[in-house]
Amino acid sequence: MAHPKRRQSKSRTLKRRTHDKAVAPTLALCPNCGAYYVYHTVCPTCGYYRGKVAVVKEVAE
Repeated sequence: MAHPKRRQSKSRTLKRRTHDKAVAPTLALCPNCGAYYVYHTVCPTCGYYRGKVAVVKEVAE
């Protein structure tokens, strides 16, 4: 296995790590109820996905 001959500088290491960061998920507004939800998932509030009922939610009384 290859072994580094010289130590990598801090700037070189940090340049490599510039893309290693947390990214917030993209949110969309539900056209049915107006709540925010993550793309390509069922709306957790109303249970709709792409304009159709995917999960039947019980109404809170």
